Amino acid sequence: MLKAGASDYLTKENAPAELVKAIGKVVSGGKYISSSLAETLAAGLDATSGRSRHKALSDREFQVMQMMASGKTLAEIAETLSLSAKTVSTYRTRLLEKMNLKTNAEIIRYAIENGLIEQLSCSLTPPNFFHL
Repeated sequence: MLKAGASDYLTKENAPAELVKAIGKVVSGGKYISSSLAETLAAGLDATSGRSRHKALSDREFQVMQMMASGKTLAEIAETLSLSAKTVSTYRTRLLEKMNLKTNAEIIRYAIENGLIEQLSCSLTPPNFFHL
């Protein structure tokens, strides 16, 4: 969006005080980006320099990513890690931003493609329930 000419970028999570600051900056002719976007842009630079995107994650964000990729729900992750579901959701949001991903499916794909979890094997033949 900035390349297309946007003067600022704020996410809906930005505090009202930051919104006022951004408006002031743009009105005076400047450009403004939030600290969360700056962090995302910086992570993107790391990704383009050959560094794996998951290296930008904190240990807890990485742990949440692995658990999500292994099929656990946010509620299951929260219970396992003794955290609130809201906290786990915050970790999810942060890792999506840092890794420039949008969905849980993209998290799973990234984790599998980068060998961060073991792929689940599935058998195409049904189990033998009947013993003759």
